[in-house]
Amino acid sequence: MGTAAMLRAAGVGLGDEVVVPAFGNVEVAEAVTLAGALPVFADIDPVTYCLDPLSVEAAVTSRTAAVVVVHRFGRRADIGRLHTLGQRHGLLVLEQGESEAPYDEMAQRRERAAYLDTRLKGVRTPDGGDGHTYQQYVVRVPGNGRPDRDAFARALRTKGVECGVPVKTPVHRLPEFRRCVSLPQTELAADETLALPVDAALIKRDMQRIASACNALGGLLQPAF
Repeated sequence: MGTAAMLRAAGVGLGDEVVVPAFGNVEVAEAVTLAGALPVFADIDPVTYCLDPLSVEAAVTSRTAAVVVVHRFGRRADIGRLHTLGQRHGLLVLEQGESEAPYDEMAQRRERAAYLDTRLKGVRTPDGGDGHTYQQYVVRVPGNGRPDRDAFARALRTKGVECGVPVKTPVHRLPEFRRCVSLPQTELAADETLALPVDAALIKRDMQRIASACNALGGLLQPAF
Protein backbone atom coordinates (compact mmCIF):
# COMPACT_ATOMS: atom_id res chain seq x y z
CA MET A 1 0.00 0.00 0.00
CA GLY A 2 1.37 3.41 -0.99
CA THR A 3 1.69 6.43 1.29
CA ALA A 4 -1.40 8.16 -0.11
CA ALA A 5 -3.51 5.03 0.37
CA MET A 6 -2.23 4.56 3.93
CA LEU A 7 -3.05 8.17 4.78
CA ARG A 8 -6.54 7.87 3.33
CA ALA A 9 -7.10 4.54 5.12
CA ALA A 10 -6.23 6.29 8.40
CA GLY A 11 -8.77 9.01 7.70
CA VAL A 12 -6.26 11.69 6.74
CA GLY A 13 -7.60 14.01 4.08
CA LEU A 14 -9.02 17.44 3.29
CA GLY A 15 -8.18 20.05 5.91
CA ASP A 16 -5.42 17.96 7.49
CA GLU A 17 -1.69 18.69 7.53
CA VAL A 18 1.05 16.08 7.22
CA VAL A 19 4.63 16.83 8.24
CA VAL A 20 7.20 15.62 5.69
CA PRO A 21 10.88 16.24 4.87
CA ALA A 22 11.80 18.67 2.09
CA PHE A 23 15.20 17.01 1.67
CA GLY A 24 14.45 14.12 -0.63
CA ASN A 25 12.03 12.88 -3.20
CA VAL A 26 9.02 14.94 -4.20
CA GLU A 27 6.91 11.75 -4.22
CA VAL A 28 6.27 11.99 -0.47
CA ALA A 29 4.74 15.46 -0.74
CA GLU A 30 2.81 14.35 -3.83
CA ALA A 31 1.36 11.40 -1.90
CA VAL A 32 0.13 13.75 0.83
CA THR A 33 -1.53 15.93 -1.81
CA LEU A 34 -3.12 12.86 -3.43
CA ALA A 35 -4.66 12.02 -0.06
CA GLY A 36 -6.21 15.48 -0.03
CA ALA A 37 -4.01 16.84 2.79
CA LEU A 38 -1.44 19.63 2.91
CA PRO A 39 2.28 18.76 3.15
CA VAL A 40 4.12 20.79 5.80
CA PHE A 41 7.91 20.71 5.65
CA ALA A 42 10.20 20.18 8.64
CA ASP A 43 13.98 20.38 8.77
CA ILE A 44 16.44 17.48 8.89
CA ASP A 45 19.07 16.32 11.33
CA PRO A 46 22.41 17.23 9.66
CA VAL A 47 23.97 13.88 10.61
CA THR A 48 21.25 11.44 9.51
CA TYR A 49 19.58 13.61 6.82
CA CYS A 50 16.26 12.40 8.24
CA LEU A 51 13.54 14.45 9.94
CA ASP A 52 14.68 16.29 13.05
CA PRO A 53 12.17 15.56 15.86
CA LEU A 54 12.53 19.11 17.25
CA SER A 55 11.71 20.62 13.86
CA VAL A 56 8.76 18.25 13.48
CA GLU A 57 7.45 19.29 16.89
CA ALA A 58 7.71 22.95 15.91
CA ALA A 59 5.73 22.27 12.72
CA VAL A 60 2.80 20.57 14.51
CA THR A 61 -0.46 22.54 14.63
CA SER A 62 -4.04 21.73 15.56
CA ARG A 63 -4.53 20.56 11.96
CA THR A 64 -1.59 18.13 11.91
CA ALA A 65 -2.78 14.56 11.44
CA ALA A 66 0.36 12.63 10.49
CA VAL A 67 4.12 12.58 9.99
CA VAL A 68 5.82 10.74 7.14
CA VAL A 69 9.35 9.71 8.14
CA VAL A 70 11.84 8.84 5.40
CA HIS A 71 14.99 6.85 6.23
CA ARG A 72 17.73 8.30 4.05
CA PHE A 73 20.91 6.95 2.41
CA GLY A 74 20.98 3.87 4.66
CA ARG A 75 20.70 5.80 7.93
CA ARG A 76 17.55 5.49 10.02
CA ALA A 77 15.65 8.41 11.45
CA ASP A 78 15.28 8.79 15.22
CA ILE A 79 12.08 6.81 15.00
CA GLY A 80 11.75 6.30 18.75
CA ARG A 81 11.55 10.04 19.43
CA LEU A 82 9.26 10.55 16.45
CA HIS A 83 6.84 7.86 17.62
CA THR A 84 6.87 9.38 21.11
CA LEU A 85 6.08 12.76 19.57
CA GLY A 86 3.28 11.17 17.54
CA GLN A 87 1.75 9.59 20.62
CA ARG A 88 1.95 12.87 22.54
CA HIS A 89 0.08 14.76 19.81
CA GLY A 90 -2.16 11.93 18.60
CA LEU A 91 -0.49 11.73 15.19
CA LEU A 92 -0.13 8.88 12.73
CA VAL A 93 3.58 8.21 12.08
CA LEU A 94 4.37 6.48 8.79
CA GLU A 95 7.83 5.25 7.80
CA GLN A 96 9.34 5.09 4.35
CA GLY A 97 12.71 3.50 3.72
CA GLU A 98 14.92 2.38 0.92
CA SER A 99 14.79 -1.34 0.11
CA GLU A 100 17.35 -3.45 1.94
CA ALA A 101 20.16 -5.03 -0.05
CA PRO A 102 21.25 -8.66 0.47
CA TYR A 103 23.52 -9.09 3.48
CA ASP A 104 26.65 -9.83 1.41
CA GLU A 105 26.16 -6.72 -0.71
CA MET A 106 25.53 -4.61 2.39
CA ALA A 107 28.70 -5.93 4.03
CA GLN A 108 30.73 -5.10 0.92
CA ARG A 109 29.34 -1.56 0.83
CA ARG A 110 30.25 -1.10 4.48
CA GLU A 111 33.76 -2.34 3.76
CA ARG A 112 34.18 0.19 0.95
CA ALA A 113 32.69 2.96 3.08
CA ALA A 114 35.15 2.14 5.88
CA TYR A 115 38.00 2.39 3.37
CA LEU A 116 36.90 5.87 2.30
CA ASP A 117 36.32 6.92 5.92
CA THR A 118 39.98 6.39 6.70
CA ARG A 119 41.41 7.91 3.53
CA LEU A 120 39.33 10.89 2.48
CA LYS A 121 40.78 14.20 3.61
CA GLY A 122 39.16 16.91 1.48
CA VAL A 123 35.53 16.18 2.35
CA ARG A 124 33.50 15.48 5.47
CA THR A 125 32.65 11.77 5.60
CA PRO A 126 29.27 10.42 6.77
CA ASP A 127 28.58 9.36 10.32
CA GLY A 128 28.39 5.58 10.35
CA GLY A 129 26.28 5.16 13.47
CA ASP A 130 22.99 3.35 13.94
CA GLY A 131 23.68 0.48 11.54
CA HIS A 132 24.37 2.58 8.44
CA THR A 133 23.93 0.40 5.34
CA TYR A 134 25.46 2.94 2.93
CA GLN A 135 22.84 2.73 0.25
CA GLN A 136 24.53 5.97 -0.65
CA TYR A 137 27.90 7.19 0.67
CA VAL A 138 27.16 10.88 1.09
CA VAL A 139 29.94 13.34 1.90
CA ARG A 140 29.94 17.09 2.49
CA VAL A 141 32.11 19.20 0.21
CA PRO A 142 33.59 22.20 2.04
CA GLY A 143 33.91 25.67 0.58
CA ASN A 144 31.25 27.98 -0.78
CA GLY A 145 28.28 25.63 -0.92
CA ARG A 146 26.71 24.64 -4.21
CA PRO A 147 29.22 26.30 -6.60
CA ASP A 148 32.17 24.49 -5.03
CA ARG A 149 30.26 21.20 -4.64
CA ASP A 150 29.21 21.26 -8.29
CA ALA A 151 32.74 22.12 -9.45
CA PHE A 152 34.12 19.34 -7.25
CA ALA A 153 31.67 16.85 -8.79
CA ARG A 154 32.56 17.89 -12.34
CA ALA A 155 36.27 17.51 -11.60
CA LEU A 156 35.73 14.02 -10.15
CA ARG A 157 33.79 12.94 -13.23
CA THR A 158 36.63 14.04 -15.50
CA LYS A 159 38.84 11.67 -13.49
CA GLY A 160 36.41 8.80 -14.11
CA VAL A 161 34.74 8.86 -10.69
CA GLU A 162 30.97 8.50 -10.88
CA CYS A 163 29.27 10.72 -8.33
CA GLY A 164 25.91 12.36 -7.95
CA VAL A 165 24.07 15.12 -6.13
CA PRO A 166 21.54 13.28 -3.97
CA VAL A 167 19.03 16.14 -3.66
CA LYS A 168 19.35 18.84 -6.30
CA THR A 169 16.41 20.99 -5.16
CA PRO A 170 14.62 20.69 -1.80
CA VAL A 171 10.92 20.05 -2.26
CA HIS A 172 9.89 23.33 -0.60
CA ARG A 173 11.77 25.16 -3.39
CA LEU A 174 9.91 23.41 -6.22
CA PRO A 175 7.22 25.59 -7.88
CA GLU A 176 4.33 23.27 -7.01
CA PHE A 177 5.29 23.05 -3.32
CA ARG A 178 7.00 26.40 -2.74
CA ARG A 179 6.78 27.45 0.90
CA CYS A 180 8.18 30.40 2.81
CA VAL A 181 9.72 28.30 5.57
CA SER A 182 13.11 28.28 7.28
CA LEU A 183 14.88 24.93 6.79
CA PRO A 184 18.57 25.81 7.20
CA GLN A 185 19.89 22.26 7.52
CA THR A 186 17.92 21.14 4.47
CA GLU A 187 19.24 24.04 2.41
CA LEU A 188 22.83 23.48 3.51
CA ALA A 189 22.67 19.74 2.84
CA ALA A 190 21.26 20.33 -0.64
CA ASP A 191 24.17 22.67 -1.38
CA GLU A 192 27.01 20.59 0.08
CA THR A 193 26.22 16.88 -0.27
CA LEU A 194 27.69 14.55 -2.87
CA ALA A 195 27.23 10.78 -3.19
CA LEU A 196 30.39 8.80 -3.93
CA PRO A 197 30.31 5.21 -5.24
CA VAL A 198 30.64 2.31 -2.80
CA ASP A 199 29.09 -0.35 -5.02
CA ALA A 200 29.89 -3.96 -4.27
CA ALA A 201 31.34 -4.33 -7.79
CA LEU A 202 34.15 -1.84 -7.09
CA ILE A 203 37.60 -3.34 -6.61
CA LYS A 204 40.43 -1.98 -4.45
CA ARG A 205 41.97 -0.11 -7.38
CA ASP A 206 38.65 1.67 -7.95
CA MET A 207 38.48 2.73 -4.31
CA GLN A 208 42.06 3.99 -4.40
CA ARG A 209 41.23 6.08 -7.48
CA ILE A 210 38.18 7.60 -5.76
CA ALA A 211 40.16 8.53 -2.65
CA SER A 212 43.08 9.93 -4.65
CA ALA A 213 40.82 12.01 -6.88
CA CYS A 214 38.92 13.49 -3.91
CA ASN A 215 42.05 14.23 -1.90
CA ALA A 216 43.73 15.93 -4.84
CA LEU A 217 40.79 18.33 -5.15
CA GLY A 218 39.98 18.85 -1.48
CA GLY A 219 42.88 21.17 -0.80
CA LEU A 220 41.63 23.56 -3.49
CA LEU A 221 38.42 24.27 -1.61
CA GLN A 222 38.59 26.77 1.21
CA PRO A 223 35.76 27.46 3.68
CA ALA A 224 33.87 30.70 3.12
CA PHE A 225 34.45 33.45 5.67
